[in-house]
Amino acid sequence: MPPLWRLLVLLGLLFLLLALHKQPWPGLAKAHMDSKSTLARIIAQGLMKHNAEGRIQNIRLLDSINASWQMAPGIVGWLIGSRNFQQQQEGSINVSDIQLVCSGIQMCFHKEWFSANISLEFNVDIRLSFDNKISKTHTCMNLAVEFWLEKDQFGRRDLVIGSCHAERSSIHTKVLNEDIPPKMKRFLYNFRDNLGKVIPHLVESQVCPLISEILRQLDVKLLKSLMEQADAHELDQL
Repeated sequence: MPPLWRLLVLLGLLFLLLALHKQPWPGLAKAHMDSKSTLARIIAQGLMKHNAEGRIQNIRLLDSINASWQMAPGIVGWLIGSRNFQQQQEGSINVSDIQLVCSGIQMCFHKEWFSANISLEFNVDIRLSFDNKISKTHTCMNLAVEFWLEKDQFGRRDLVIGSCHAERSSIHTKVLNEDIPPKMKRFLYNFRDNLGKVIPHLVESQVCPLISEILRQLDVKLLKSLMEQADAHELDQL
């Protein structure tokens, strides 16, 4: 790597580490410190800067779950009758304990292709009017983001951002409470199933635009240099 680019990369990492101490979210902070990938650290820092975990915490989950049930009548008819769930209940449904981590980067040197993996875990706290006890469900999933360098007709490279989506096979939800009252048990398991259907789209709508914005700010020459470094490191390991 030319000395100037090496200096710029080191200075960039220094500023990222200094900014880290001001961030409130432990999940992304841990990814920033543990990740061996410079690019993963840059993405993690960008997500912290844009308050990605705060955005997920503020998702209007109740509206989406309510709409999901309205599209599938009868799922909780035994519980809420013909009235709108949101109108009947006086409790709450909140997202808590969020852990958003940029867990790894894959690179293909010859195709100048990158893939970032974003893992997400959180709890959903549920309290309904007929039961003051808070019930919890836990959800985890992975988001995959693809991007690559593409040459134009003049040989100049541009960054192209491909798909950003929740990997459906990675989505898992479970009920955390051990002592579930009989009248809550069926409700919670139906809620868990509906949560698995609506939450991927909600997370994608919050996180993917942020990742696209972060990637568009990256310097193409820096990406190329990072890829060359990674390729040289792999060759050294052979």
